[in-house]
Amino acid sequence: MSKNLVLIGFGGMGTRHLTRLRKVEEITVYGIWDTNLAKRQLARKKGYKVFTSFEQVLENSNVDIVLIATPNDTHKQIAIDAMRAGKHVICEKPVTLSTKDFQDILDVAQKYHRCFMVDQNRRWDENYLMVKKIVDEGKLGKVYEIRNTVQGSRGIPHDWRRFKKQGGGMVYDWCVHLLDRILMLKSRTQLISVYADLSYVLGHEVDDGFRVILRFADGMRAILEVGTANFIKLPEWYVAGTTGTMEIKDFELHGGYVNLVGELAKDTIPVEAGAGFTKTMAPRNDNSIIHHELPNVTSDVCDFYRNFVNWIDGKEAPLVKNNEVMWTLEIIDDIFKSAKTDQVIHFADYIINSNT
Repeated sequence: MSKNLVLIGFGGMGTRHLTRLRKVEEITVYGIWDTNLAKRQLARKKGYKVFTSFEQVLENSNVDIVLIATPNDTHKQIAIDAMRAGKHVICEKPVTLSTKDFQDILDVAQKYHRCFMVDQNRRWDENYLMVKKIVDEGKLGKVYEIRNTVQGSRGIPHDWRRFKKQGGGMVYDWCVHLLDRILMLKSRTQLISVYADLSYVLGHEVDDGFRVILRFADGMRAILEVGTANFIKLPEWYVAGTTGTMEIKDFELHGGYVNLVGELAKDTIPVEAGAGFTKTMAPRNDNSIIHHELPNVTSDVCDFYRNFVNWIDGKEAPLVKNNEVMWTLEIIDDIFKSAKTDQVIHFADYIINSNT
């Protein structure tokens, strides 16, 4: 049986959820609630049932699911009130601005036996899934570096994202995604340190970009970078291994990967390079590498919603686990600490229970 869902927050992300939910037979959009009168009027004009108050949503026994797509600092209380009223909850990321607030949510979910899941939708990005496939299959040899760079040139939107109190800034906006994906590629127990540098070049009270370096026990490092004043962008993904390299330039999936089929340090003739010459950096023109197109992957972000319904019905385990979200929040705390102190944060003493 289809579950009735009410969207809380008829903004950009909220309307995006509605577009996706049209493809999900397991969920019926039962109504909309937003604190903004103009948005409620717009929702009504578009044909949605509009609740007159959040209390009305909570009191309606036909509502099974509440989907929270409001500013970051409002998530906690909405989620707790909804679960106390017997609703299951989907929440936009970042779920909260502190691990304590998130734990408060989880305590209520446990007490009232409600399902609570965070929308880590970028796990379904095709470029990420391509990287995961190539890395998991060992196509590049031993991977020693992954760079995930997201850049644009339009600054921070003119809304709550510019304000610290409301959880604005690029760490909360984008690092939540990039961290989540890296920690799906690498075991959380392998993370040994993080270093972060935040940028404030646009003069806002929140960060407009960041560079985060994660180091893992097997020697691999991940460099996560976001910028909002970059008019020429770096490749979105660059993955380096001992026998291959992969590049994905953009969301449109331009790129490919190469494999070594010969000897890595095979002697070569020096080439002219600027005002000098080099053997080390000479190009490979001896047929010792093979170029490949990016692999085919299939992805449907609507599986997130289907999985949530199946979790409610006891048919599946959640695809986005709350312990994974908590771990990401803990690292974000350390990112802010590292940036403030200009120090590397070491995790040698961390003991992670991946089953919680």
